[in-house]
This record gives sequence, C-alpha cells and structure tokens, in this order.
Amino acid sequence: MWRCLIVEDDADNARYIANGLKELGYDPVVCMDGQTGLQRATTEHWDAIILDRMLPNDVDGLSILWSLRALGRKTPVLVLSALTALDERVRGLKAGGDDYLTKPFAFPELAARVEALIRRSSAGYEQRQLTVADLSLDLISGQVTRGGRTIALQPREYKLLAYMMNNAGQVLTRTMLLATVWGYHYDPQTNVIDVHISRLRQKIDGDTDRPLIHTVRGVGYRLSAQAGDDDRTGP
Repeated sequence: MWRCLIVEDDADNARYIANGLKELGYDPVVCMDGQTGLQRATTEHWDAIILDRMLPNDVDGLSILWSLRALGRKTPVLVLSALTALDERVRGLKAGGDDYLTKPFAFPELAARVEALIRRSSAGYEQRQLTVADLSLDLISGQVTRGGRTIALQPREYKLLAYMMNNAGQVLTRTMLLATVWGYHYDPQTNVIDVHISRLRQKIDGDTDRPLIHTVRGVGYRLSAQAGDDDRTGP
C-alpha cells in the first residue's frame, strides 16, 4: 500500500483527494498547515507527497520543497496550485517539485500523475542512510546511531542533523540553517540555532573524544570527521 502525504489547507479539497486515493488502495494522510506538513514530510517515509503551493502562516509549499530536497529526500512531489502563470509553474519545479497541477483539476488526472511519479521513483534508487565516520542516520526509520549507540533526537534536532550530514564537510551559515531547518528568514537577534546546535552536540559528541560538529568562527557550523584550521568544538 502506497503512503501518500497530502498537505492542503482547504478541508474540502483535502477530503476529496484523500477519499479518492483511499478508493484506489492508497494510505493517505492529510496535513492542513505548513508547519505540520514540513515536519511530517521531512521525518517520515512517503511514497508520494501532494503539496499545495499556497499555505497559511510562515511555511508555504515552496519552503517545504526546499527543506525536503536540502535534506536529501527524493520523495516524488506533485505541487497543486491555483497560480497558473508559467513563472509560477517554473518556480515550483525549480524548487524541487516533480510535477505541477493547477486547480481546479479532475481527480483521475491527479491520480494518474501520482501513480506515474511513484512508478518513476520506484524504478530508481533513493538513498536510505547517511553516514559520517561512526555516525549513521537512517532516512527511512529515522534511527540515529553513533558507534552502535542509539541516539534519541527531537524532530527539529533530527532535521538539523540530517541537513548537516547531507552536507557533510561544508560550512553551513546560520542563514542557511534558519531557512532550511526552520523555514525562517534571517533574524540576527535569534539564538535558536546556537541552542539547538549545543543540544545536538551534547547528544552526538558528548561521550566521545572525536567531535564531529565544529563551529566555524564568525560563519556557522560544519559537520565533519576532520577539524579545519578555523574550527572549534565549543559554541
């Protein structure tokens, strides 16, 4: 049975899609806001995601797409939107969408597009595990281990670690982390990143003499088995 996440704030439209997919044998799950959709899209395994382009509050469809792809998740995504302009369709595809369907639509067309996306995805390979030194993160089960020890993470810590591991060896600025993991625009007054990095460092590096999370002075953070000249292991 294919698991399908539907991120749609219109209750009638979400129900229409979910009921139709159930009749076809899918296991659909509905999220009606961007924050919940972002969390579930990036922390659970889905065979396909149906994503509304326009969502209320701070997290819209494109933000979810950017975060999903930045974390290395290749889940096929069908973008739904009432915006019909060519530029909008291009934006959706460039952000990481696999297909774009404008509203209103006929359900048989939506179902055919979703099935085609899943079929193409199943024919390829989706990375299951991220590994840096003795640290491993299973993208399907969500399990994190280091040296055989299981590490329990909060959802935001998991997303932060997955993004850093997917970009291992690269310096990640605070702006990049805020935009990708939190979906925020840059706020120079916030210390949310430093707080989460500190907690994550305690869980990942706390019991070892080989730190993997490094602070790059004046820039941001880097996850790597090798320390650089400008790195330090404290906040």
